Amino acid sequence: AIGGASSGGASASSGSGGTVNVGGQGGSSASGGSSASAGAGGDYCGSTLTGVIRDFQASHPDFEYVIGSDPGIVESSIGPNLKPVYAGNPNTPTTNGQAAFDQWFNDTSGINQAKPHPITLTQQPGTTIFTYANPAFFPIDGQLFGDEGNPHNYHFTFELHTKFEYLGGEVFTFTGDDDLFVFMNGQLGIDLGGVQGAMSGQIDLDAQAAQLGITPGNVYTLDFFFAERHTSESNFRIDTSIASFIDCGYQPT
Repeated sequence: AIGGASSGGASASSGSGGTVNVGGQGGSSASGGSSASAGAGGDYCGSTLTGVIRDFQASHPDFEYVIGSDPGIVESSIGPNLKPVYAGNPNTPTTNGQAAFDQWFNDTSGINQAKPHPITLTQQPGTTIFTYANPAFFPIDGQLFGDEGNPHNYHFTFELHTKFEYLGGEVFTFTGDDDLFVFMNGQLGIDLGGVQGAMSGQIDLDAQAAQLGITPGNVYTLDFFFAERHTSESNFRIDTSIASFIDCGYQPT
């Protein structure tokens, strides 16, 4: 994202790029919750959530393109394949149509390369808040398509699918750049579309329960889609009081 160059970066995990399918096959229904059976947290999977990074080259039409806020890139409901549905008609100010956008979160030979990536939410002392914070989120420096002569690998997306038991009173907050779309129970709760400096969005589950179609005591999907599309910063921070994850995302075999 735009801004002064950040120093440092996240530790790069080893492994070569390839094809990693996540969310598109065999996912849970995007609408409706299932009855919780995780009694007293016995089936909770912890706080390390694993998603998929997809690396792109700067020549992709949606990367190193127009700078600006661009809400409304995606529809308010997630697609049947658990992917965002493009809402451009035919474009949006920072994107170049459905064909290019659909490559962001789908494995596309010759266009992107993919690998799993975990993030760990750490409980803040004396609070019920779990946080992952990285002001220099460059998890694939020197990997996949490489840095293309830049100080970091700036052109990638991150997709994460999980489930949680809604207990009541939770919040989910993200601060970062560039684009971020978060769906709960298949409904868009955070829309930070665009190429911009760090911005924040929050889902207050109780306050937005009617909009999201959720009630305490049930299990719901949380689908998270992030894009880093422009030099020279990459901020990524999650703060949440959700501590009841039942599916911790993609599990490498």
